[in-house]
Amino acid sequence: MKGKLFGVGTGPGDPDLLTLKAVRAIEGADVVAYFAKQGNSSNARAIIADRLTTQIEEALGYPVTTEIDRRHDAYKAATSAFYEEAAARVAAHLDAGRDVAVLSEGDPLFYGSYMHLHVRLAPHYDTEVIPGITAMSGCWSQAGLPLVQGDDILSVLPGTLDEVDLRSRLDNTDGAVIMKVGRNLPKIRRALELAGRLDSAVYVERGTMANGHAMRLADKPDDLAPYFAIVLVPGWSTRP
Repeated sequence: MKGKLFGVGTGPGDPDLLTLKAVRAIEGADVVAYFAKQGNSSNARAIIADRLTTQIEEALGYPVTTEIDRRHDAYKAATSAFYEEAAARVAAHLDAGRDVAVLSEGDPLFYGSYMHLHVRLAPHYDTEVIPGITAMSGCWSQAGLPLVQGDDILSVLPGTLDEVDLRSRLDNTDGAVIMKVGRNLPKIRRALELAGRLDSAVYVERGTMANGHAMRLADKPDDLAPYFAIVLVPGWSTRP
């Protein structure tokens, strides 16, 4: 009998925001796998650390993240080879009859690394995806910021877009969530200013975590941003 594959959303950071179904999958798994940059600790593992008992841990270490431009052939080759190897390592456990829970921050199928394993393994193994609270939901809740309502259009934009493209998309939406901030914050700030939306933008860092906070982006005195940062641009222009 082959094992079952679980793609488990661990939510935006606060361990109390794990779903009951996610907890059951993690605690019942034979193997818990998680992604992290080689040499770094896993954020997803930290969220569920109290749920680990006798499970086998499988750390899947990215060989490269931001050192090479994501559009460069070397980056594409390195990440493709990594996901193939990671899928093979997980498959070995499944073939041995072990159930494997692969952790994914936020939701597994929303900008999650798990999806690269899913497309390779789901056609061959019994698979279940357990959704998680997304980072953007955690961040607008942290900020207490109503984002869109009624017929408003919400766009989710990666901060890795070119500045011209980012500005264009901000011009053609009501509300926006800008993800993958990090070193892209200076470019994001310029695009927002050119689109006339900097004053309403809200910067959220480590939403739902103990050290999380939110502030107007225009009031942020520097362009330093960690991995766990999001910029929110509210719609609902007629709010009271």
